[in-house]
Amino acid sequence: MTAVTSNGLPIALSGALPAIGSTAPDFLLVDKDLNDLTLKTFSRKAKILYTVPSLDTPVCATSSKRFDELLKDLDEVAVCSVSADLPFAMRRFCNTQVTSCITPLSLMRTRKFAEDYGVLITGGRMAGLAARAVIVIDRNDRVVYTELVKDMAKEPDYASAVAAAKACIEDGSSF
Repeated sequence: MTAVTSNGLPIALSGALPAIGSTAPDFLLVDKDLNDLTLKTFSRKAKILYTVPSLDTPVCATSSKRFDELLKDLDEVAVCSVSADLPFAMRRFCNTQVTSCITPLSLMRTRKFAEDYGVLITGGRMAGLAARAVIVIDRNDRVVYTELVKDMAKEPDYASAVAAAKACIEDGSSF
């Protein structure tokens, strides 16, 4: 079992991030319009899955906006922010924060995604939410980069995640 911290206190997670080179687990998540989406929804694209506890927190909002800024011109990359937020809150966030390329996805129907990707918080006041992590998946659904942000108050390594996503679209063998 993996752990991260919040205010210096350990937070237990459901497991570990998928291994580099492994096939990304399929998932069922809900978009802001209550549609069910799966990994196949984003086929033929590189994917950045950015997991957060809630878009309604300052660090999560900042990180989502930053990924949006960095990736808005890369149509070959699907950028998904995954949280336990309800689709209604995700829609409000997109409307007020003016994100153009982020697809917010909700754990509303099941926490299986968070379990399979090793980001489900299993204890304490935040149990049931997702820890902050980044998973980059190539066009063939292979995991090429992962980062579990060790302190929940910190932002991810944007440069490494974006570089991994760009490498997926520049590498003809990943298509």
